[in-house]
Amino acid sequence: MPRDRPYTVCTAAFLRPAFESPLMSALRDALRDLSTDIFFDLLESEAAYLLVVDVPGVTAETVTLSVADRQVLLEAERDGERPDEYEYVEQNRTERVAVELPLPADASEDAVLEGVERGVLEIRLPKDPAAGETTIDVTDESELG
Repeated sequence: MPRDRPYTVCTAAFLRPAFESPLMSALRDALRDLSTDIFFDLLESEAAYLLVVDVPGVTAETVTLSVADRQVLLEAERDGERPDEYEYVEQNRTERVAVELPLPADASEDAVLEGVERGVLEIRLPKDPAAGETTIDVTDESELG
């Protein structure tokens, strides 16, 4: 994607105190820090999280979604085309958005772009069933010696 146009970059604020579920607190903080240009919903089921993000003007062809180092990386670019008979008087909408969001602690790294319809992106973050499990070794007190 060309980087010579205006764009918005959003990153997570990890230093806020977490008052929600520790599994999702970093993701919720990062979503709150998104530019006011971007609206979102975060939904949860037993099997996955669903992140619905409004990025007006983007299409499936102009969205890139990846996961690296437990961060969801979303880049989207809106179609800046205009009718030939018009010239911009003022351009306020962001043409490019780059967002980094931390995965919830119980999510796998298999993020999936479920769909893009009229600039609304649906991103599925499956839960990792093993992530919520904790193994505790139990030792007989008589064996401690």
